Amino acid sequence: MPIQIIIEKCTGCTLCVKACPFDAIRVMDKKAVIDLNKCNLCGACVPACKFKAVLLEKPQATCVLPNIKDYKGIWVFIEQKNGKVQSVSYELLGKAQELAKKLHCEVSGVLIGNNLDDQLDELIWRGADNIYLVEAPEIANFQDEPYTNILVGLVKKYKPEILLCGATSIGRSLISRVAINIKAGLTADCTGLDIDTEKKILLQTRPAFGGNIMATIISPNYRPQMATVRHKVMQPMEPDKKRKGRIIRESFSSATYASRTKLLDIVEEIETLVNLAEADIIVSGGRGMGGKENFKILEELAHVLGAAVGSSRAAVDAGWMPYSHQVGQTGRTVAPKIYIACGISGQIQHLVGMSSSKIIVAINKDPEAPIFKVATYGIVGDLFQIVPVLTKKFKETLGK
Repeated sequence: MPIQIIIEKCTGCTLCVKACPFDAIRVMDKKAVIDLNKCNLCGACVPACKFKAVLLEKPQATCVLPNIKDYKGIWVFIEQKNGKVQSVSYELLGKAQELAKKLHCEVSGVLIGNNLDDQLDELIWRGADNIYLVEAPEIANFQDEPYTNILVGLVKKYKPEILLCGATSIGRSLISRVAINIKAGLTADCTGLDIDTEKKILLQTRPAFGGNIMATIISPNYRPQMATVRHKVMQPMEPDKKRKGRIIRESFSSATYASRTKLLDIVEEIETLVNLAEADIIVSGGRGMGGKENFKILEELAHVLGAAVGSSRAAVDAGWMPYSHQVGQTGRTVAPKIYIACGISGQIQHLVGMSSSKIIVAINKDPEAPIFKVATYGIVGDLFQIVPVLTKKFKETLGK
């Protein structure tokens, strides 16, 4: 037994009962008794017992370090929906090529689905030297268990040095499961990746403490080094139709494709305007909008500009906008050509998600609002007067 009461020493004083945070100890017949179904071996009872009547022997964890020299190359998980590769994958391929030049290795994409041959050329043109392709009708659409089984199997077989994945809903669900299965470290929501050229390890940079600092994380002893990267943070390569690549087709047993869950249907969100993640222009509103109905003036401006409508977390928490429109650390990361922030104060959590925008226009009645520190152009005034004027002027100028 990993924990036990030494009967001869126990006095039934109940000190261990009071110390146990899981209510796993009772005193019966003036002796302590441990309920092993409740006990999680935290050890809180051991120092509490003045008579040293509690004996705890925790098993020593053993972990075999991999032979790092066996691992080569950079892999990118290629995310696809309904047979179409998502743009975050092209961004990661572009970054992977930059890293590969410092490691003198190849970049490979892992593509899982069905009937995906029409996507292969574009992946090679945009940075993939190799594509590991797994196709079957059962895995046409993403499901946690089969995709995890496949990716784990490929990693164990080919041993990549680095594995990158988009920090999307699919990527976050998949890659954490893979990391647990292969006993590797994982850094989530990276905004920067680089190589320590001396030690040949991946430098993974991400916001920490609410975005107040940037932490650089390394995984020197385990492989692959794994990271998820937010959409729109990295730049994709320009397609080079002269690039050649190798297609490596892999197949697995039907048991690998099995899932305890059943996919019933896929319902696409209906976008009334432009998709937020792909937009070149975004008009965003924050707490200063004052209510759900006031977002109509932003939608009118967005319609004229061919823009998407975004929002701060405050507006989403208030129920004024759906979560899918949230920009920021806990929402989407965007990098449009123009970002128009209306009634957004500019807290660091929001700035993390939009500070990569090429031009930032801030409209706020508070001249001391933090948003003005990052804005390319700032307008101090009432947004309910300014935005309609902008909409009118853009209509005239654009002939709409």
